[in-house]
Amino acid sequence: MVPEKLTFSPLSRRQIEADYLRTSDRSDSRHSWAILALLVRFIRQYWPDTRIVLRGDSHFCRPRMLNWCDRHHVDYIVGIAKNSRLLKEVDVPMMLVRKTQWQVGGKVAETFRFPYQAHSWKYPRWVVARLEEGELGSNPRFIISSRYDDGFKLYYEQYCARGDMENRIKDQQLSLFADRTSSTHWWANQWRLILSGFAYTLFERLRTYLKHTPFARMSPSNLRLKLIKVGAVIIRNTRRIRVLMSDSYPYKTALSDLVRRLVPN
Repeated sequence: MVPEKLTFSPLSRRQIEADYLRTSDRSDSRHSWAILALLVRFIRQYWPDTRIVLRGDSHFCRPRMLNWCDRHHVDYIVGIAKNSRLLKEVDVPMMLVRKTQWQVGGKVAETFRFPYQAHSWKYPRWVVARLEEGELGSNPRFIISSRYDDGFKLYYEQYCARGDMENRIKDQQLSLFADRTSSTHWWANQWRLILSGFAYTLFERLRTYLKHTPFARMSPSNLRLKLIKVGAVIIRNTRRIRVLMSDSYPYKTALSDLVRRLVPN
């Protein structure tokens, strides 16, 4: 069983997270279109005018998912695995990039946009090719976009930004134990993954109170170590509760400020 995670960030600052398990012998995008349908319905219920963009790697380049997005007016920027037809389309621009690299040295990259229709598609779609030439040779990459936009902007500013999503997935797997499937029962592991998702959501909420502090970009494991797993003596009486921390605790002031933001006066 392999944990999967889909996170959608609407134009508002709220996040919607979906965590689910799949068996390792199934494709990681087999049920993604169904989960996408549920999330899109939820988003449009509360934010009907929000533009929704699906961004993913080549595993999400499936005809069923792309067709569903087209029918429901969901934009997409997804990778597509290179093949002989795609490489043939970029023969000439790749030669120009290679010639430029020979002249200036180092690494040279350019984008090239063209229509392309796979055999399983009903109609052509726009493909943006990132053509890169360096000391190690050619490294072309391809993405599909539902919007006719500047190729450089689509690839570098929008598609490559998914790397931040990979960091968030890594945070949940490594810091919040989302990669553990220690039970032999599927539902027990699924429930554990959901609890991990709840914990991740709480940490993301905590980050909103840590802006402009050294803790704003820390991983959940560091936040837990520095601000949550803190030794203290708690004294409770009829009027108040006092928390006494060690004088050697280096983040006493930061934790006190955080508590004041979390607890209303």
